[in-house]
Amino acid sequence: MQIPRRKFLHLAAGAAVVPTLSRFAWAQAYPTRPVRIIVPLAPAGTVDIIARLMGHWLPERLGQQFVVENRPGAGTNLGTEAVVRALPDGYTLLMIDVSAAFNATLYEKLNFNFIRDTAPVATIARVPNVIVVHPSFPAKTVPEFIAHAKANPGKISMATAGNGSTSHVFGELFKMMAGVKLVAVPYRGGGPALIDMLSGQVDVIFVPTPASIEYVRAGRLRALGVTSTTRVEALPELPPVAESVPGYEASSWYGICAPSNTPAGIIDKLNREINAGLADPTIKARLADMAGTPLPGSPADFAKLIAEDTDKWGKVIRSANIKPE
Repeated sequence: MQIPRRKFLHLAAGAAVVPTLSRFAWAQAYPTRPVRIIVPLAPAGTVDIIARLMGHWLPERLGQQFVVENRPGAGTNLGTEAVVRALPDGYTLLMIDVSAAFNATLYEKLNFNFIRDTAPVATIARVPNVIVVHPSFPAKTVPEFIAHAKANPGKISMATAGNGSTSHVFGELFKMMAGVKLVAVPYRGGGPALIDMLSGQVDVIFVPTPASIEYVRAGRLRALGVTSTTRVEALPELPPVAESVPGYEASSWYGICAPSNTPAGIIDKLNREINAGLADPTIKARLADMAGTPLPGSPADFAKLIAEDTDKWGKVIRSANIKPE
């Protein structure tokens, strides 16, 4: 039987609308079952803590559990790849930090391209590092530290949490911009590096603020400055490094991504609820305790941040010839 042309066109148009309506309805109903948030690092770190903050907030708004699952390994690449390979249905999310921007250059052969294979959902917070020295170190300010380093080139040890860690990469940017020669000493994690800092075995570390703040407050370590461009509420007396090294900025950001091709409606719904959480006084206070600043924005804002930092830190990693351990 031949279908009249007008009726055929009407049926074809209707068929084209069905997938669009289905995707819309799918996004409207989302989520209908528990959602996993993959953390590609071990428990108890800043990434894990922020993921769990969101894991408590989102169920209140969306009516389903958001379960945090830690998958550490290969410098966050193991957990990231698990998300990249997951179905793009909104039920597997990735909690990531600035290391995603490092890894694009740090690792020569990855099984994924972070920018191509993930869909940015929302930024959550920005957290600076702190330049910390032992109380016996002669410098009490960033300018004094730079002067001392220039007077003693290659004699000041810079502890890092490992090759390619924020403490390493942020320190290398400082070396370049301040024109000083520091000797990087890699440790297997931030904990061992801080232990040697506390005993005075190494001279300086660009340490994440949450890991060092209690030692600074107790006087066991001396903080010289923060790596953000503005002061932080948790340590208001500390000046930004940029006051002494113009243009210097080095801070970690934290955010949630999904597999590429996740429906825009689902991404927008998650983005909206995460931004609502960042305005909540309890979450704001918890982030402030970690010297974190809420970083609300759109998925497009997050995509721009990832692209810009991938370029920025790629240049530092190549210039300093940083290789993964």
